[in-house]
Order: sequence, then C-alpha cells, then structure tokens
Amino acid sequence: MEFFFSLACTIFAAQSIIIMNLLNVLLDTTPGNSASHYLPIAIQLVFAVGFVATMMILTHMVGPKRKTTDKLENFASGIESHGDARQPLAIKYFLVAILFVLFDVEVIFMYPWAVNFEELAMPGFIQMVLFITTLLVGFFYILKKGALKWED
Repeated sequence: MEFFFSLACTIFAAQSIIIMNLLNVLLDTTPGNSASHYLPIAIQLVFAVGFVATMMILTHMVGPKRKTTDKLENFASGIESHGDARQPLAIKYFLVAILFVLFDVEVIFMYPWAVNFEELAMPGFIQMVLFITTLLVGFFYILKKGALKWED
C-alpha cells in the first residue's frame, strides 16, 4: 500500500512540476521576451510599405500624362461596349460555370485513385467504376435537359 501511495505522490509531483514549467513558459515575463524581438518584423513592414509607396509615387511621376478620350474609354477585350453594365446575365453562363466546376472537381478526385491504383486492387476499381457511372448518368441528364445548349 505504501508503494502505491509513494507512486501516486511521485506522479502528482511530476505533474505539478510539468504544469509549473508550462505556466512559466506561457507567462514568460523575463527580459528575454522584449520588444527587440519584434524589431525585424517592424523593419520588414517599414520596407514593404515604403516600397509600395515609392512605386506608386514613381508611376505617377514617370508615367505618361496625356489623357485622351480613347485612353479614358473602357476597354473590354476589343469589343465595343454597349448597353447598361447592370443588365441581367443569362442563367446559362452560371449553369455552365457551375457544371464545369462540378466535373472539374470530380476529375481531381480521380488523381489519388490513379496514384494508388495497385494498392486499392479490385474493390477500388469497382468503386471508381460506380463513381464514373454516377458522373456519366449526371452528365447525360444535363445533356437531356439541354443545360449545355446555347440557343434558346
């Protein structure tokens, strides 16, 4: 019985020492933890802000100053702009974008399978066949619904 009591006291003492050391590390108020440790970060911040400010000032000072109506006009890939910019967009654009992301992410899931093909063996192959079959069913469904047709 004395053995277990002494063992429990030893474990308790060890735990209290570990907790005290942890508290000393977390609440370290010794001079070693001073503002001088943050000096490199402050210097880097000053250089970064200074570089950005210098580049912005230089582009305004050295850059061309001739502003013509052609230069001030909006440019959209060489296409003449017409109409209001706030007119509603056709839902087809959003649908195609969502479908692209969906099928693109599904292809990304195939990469780890291909890398571990030998380790997964036949059960992995069957699971991938089911996965691709599900994708194809969804793809044929959206084709049948006409989600990818541009003409209305």
